[in-house]
Amino acid sequence: MSVAPPRPYRSRSDTIMTMSRLPIRTSVIFLMLSAVAAASYAMMVVHESGHVLAAWMSGGRVSRVVLHPLAFSRTELEHNPHPLFVVWSGPAWGSLLPLGMWLVVRSLRSRIAFLLRFFAGFCLVANGAYLASAVLLPVGDADDMLRLGVPVGAIATPGLVAFVGGLAMWHRLGPHFGIGGHPVDPAAVITSSVSLFTLVVGMLAWSHLI
Repeated sequence: MSVAPPRPYRSRSDTIMTMSRLPIRTSVIFLMLSAVAAASYAMMVVHESGHVLAAWMSGGRVSRVVLHPLAFSRTELEHNPHPLFVVWSGPAWGSLLPLGMWLVVRSLRSRIAFLLRFFAGFCLVANGAYLASAVLLPVGDADDMLRLGVPVGAIATPGLVAFVGGLAMWHRLGPHFGIGGHPVDPAAVITSSVSLFTLVVGMLAWSHLI
């Protein structure tokens, strides 16, 4: 008759510590997912606002702006007298505005400034990859730029610079998101969640109105 080895003794404090790790891990996952989703939606809003502002400034007429959580955003124009200015303004404004937002929030020494840094990096990576697609598989703005006669190198080079810059913005952000066992700031979780909720509701309302 074999005897099972005794189970290692676990004190009550060990059990409490193990249980306390569960909500921490949950908050880490929740913060990461909500931050990525909110950044992707906010990136589309900022990107399209660049096209819209450029169209208004150059005498163009916007017929429709598609913004939906389940759709690829785009701006449709009825009249576009300066197409190059309008097409470049999307990725340019979509990259520079988030950078400016992060710099302002950082100057205020906000504890959640890292969320704006993540968002700025996300916009640089997304818009950079968007432009760099001109090399192999041009889509959206990159395809429009090529059709307007912009050389591939003139599109892909700033795209690669923006992409690398975005990765640099993300450097050492891991601890803020709980990577490596670091604590997560509850204010960051709340801010990211509220931002995501607001963006989704706003985009759905926009899609319903247009």
